[in-house]
Amino acid sequence: MFHDLKDRIRRTRFALQCGGIRETPPVRLRSDSDLALLSQLQHKDVLMYLLAVKSFTRFVPTGAAFVVDDGSLTAADRELVAAHVPGVKFIALTQYRSPDCPRGGTWERLLSIAELVKRHYVIQLDSDTLAVSDIPEVVAHLAANRSFVIGTWDNQRLETMQERVATARTRPHGAGAHVQVVAEANFDKLRDYATMKYVRGCSGFSGFSKRAFTRAFVEDTSRQMFNAIGSRWTEWGSEQVMSNIAVANSPDAAVLPHPKYADCRKMQPPRTAFIHFIGDCRFKDDHYAAHGREVIRTLIGA
Repeated sequence: MFHDLKDRIRRTRFALQCGGIRETPPVRLRSDSDLALLSQLQHKDVLMYLLAVKSFTRFVPTGAAFVVDDGSLTAADRELVAAHVPGVKFIALTQYRSPDCPRGGTWERLLSIAELVKRHYVIQLDSDTLAVSDIPEVVAHLAANRSFVIGTWDNQRLETMQERVATARTRPHGAGAHVQVVAEANFDKLRDYATMKYVRGCSGFSGFSKRAFTRAFVEDTSRQMFNAIGSRWTEWGSEQVMSNIAVANSPDAAVLPHPKYADCRKMQPPRTAFIHFIGDCRFKDDHYAAHGREVIRTLIGA
């Protein structure tokens, strides 16, 4: 209860500091871009989403925008988003579900992406992200139709699943371990494990090349992971594992350079150009709001 109250207070303060995003010009989607942005959105994150999408589209030409409604968006939320992102398409959470995959935990988001990559390059953009300066690596990956993921340490690379299994098994991976470690420690139970790759990235900012993967690939891998680790596969965090598998096994996939692309724990201003303001450090200080206000000032002056 105390945590929820503190979160509401922090979010109210953030809304007062960054509410000016409502006064900025709308996003201009471009017919000459194959890029589709997709975000799963809840009611309390609408202003954050506007900051994320407007900061990003300053630097990367975008052709389409999709929002997966988690069921909490109000009619006013949809109107606000549509006014600022003209042409946005809303996807119901129930529209993309599979009996072979867990429900919730952003799995519907990944299954939506599996459909969209049939005709788009798709970037999954979390609402708690900000592009604060040029991000040419993303533009280059888009132009080359190359999948990418935001990494978690310097000089990170894609690795084989064999390497990841060996690393995961040096860590506690029993009953109390996080599902990500449990899954990684059991990759050797996947049928094609010996030839597959993996990357320990973050699904909050990932790019999926056109035809990078299919729904059938997600469903088949999910079934195998169910067989390997049972109900643990239904826990929060399993979708990130699957997203990382989808990226890593796309042709010529890449990890974005860290800390140029980093979360708020590891960012190094002004070196960091793209920041993921993950939960425990999002409102810890005023960095998020300060960067948000700077984005707003830039957009108003554009």
